[in-house]
Amino acid sequence: MRAMVLDRPGAPLRPSRLPVPVPGPGQILLRVGACGVCRTDLHIVDGDLAPHRAPLVPGHEVAGTVAAVGADVPAWQVGERAGIPWLGATCGRCPFCRQGRENLCDDARFTGYDVDGGYAEYALADARHACRLPDGYDDVHAAPLLCAGLIGYRAYALAPDARRIGLYGFGAAAHLIAQVARAQGRDVYAFTRPGDVRGQRFARELGAVWAGGSDTPAPVPLDAALLFAPVGALVPLALAAVCKGGSVICAGIHMSDIPAFPYALLWGERSVRSVANLTRADAAAFMALAAAIPLVSATTVFPLEQANEALAALRGGSFDGAAVLVP
Repeated sequence: MRAMVLDRPGAPLRPSRLPVPVPGPGQILLRVGACGVCRTDLHIVDGDLAPHRAPLVPGHEVAGTVAAVGADVPAWQVGERAGIPWLGATCGRCPFCRQGRENLCDDARFTGYDVDGGYAEYALADARHACRLPDGYDDVHAAPLLCAGLIGYRAYALAPDARRIGLYGFGAAAHLIAQVARAQGRDVYAFTRPGDVRGQRFARELGAVWAGGSDTPAPVPLDAALLFAPVGALVPLALAAVCKGGSVICAGIHMSDIPAFPYALLWGERSVRSVANLTRADAAAFMALAAAIPLVSATTVFPLEQANEALAALRGGSFDGAAVLVP
């Protein structure tokens, strides 16, 4: 099969030919229809996250069709559509797993980080952690749901009572969650890179009641701020934007250092918390929402062999929504 391989952090991905994987017990093999290009992929490729293995096939927003099924997999059949998310496997035994907090599993394995991912024509998945894809989305438009949507939803769900929500960094996750918020009657305030007129227009098209640069004060006190941009300096700005009792939720797996800020910004029972990974319950809840609303999944498509160009475009913020690789 064709695949794009990372030999070491900081190196460009290398086009390669690899054997088609064979599913073992408890696994399914997906013929990849599309794989989203996530900012976490960028952190892995650039070395912001410590490498877990090399060589590696990145990619954890994998949508496709079941091509083969290993032993002891009663839930999946060849020909069914499926998705592979970031959380690739969990132990099921540690205290976190037993508490329903498998996103914090002590022995989790992550797709496109611990195991090969979807920048390829085929990808293996633990059948227990594969996702059912909602009807109405082809593979290209389903792929961003599998991380941008899922992580965005987990962050959004941590502010269940917020009526005025600020979204800092209006990329793949924010453009989906903005639509969920609007469908549920909440007001969305979009904060983009300073001067990003195109991104601000895109946010307003998706229902944001206000859009401006992240260097601009919020026009009203916010109940919650969700940070999708990996920029630690946004945390004090977001704290200044939320009202007393408000929450600042950092949704990325990596963020630059948070600068010192006065206690007055935190006072008033404001809170700062992070989001780590996702759970299968998150996936079921979000996919049901995606089917019911439905969501506009804005995508820019790149051929598989142009994965390096897609990552560069993500790094430069040169498109709206999500980038997707198609084998």
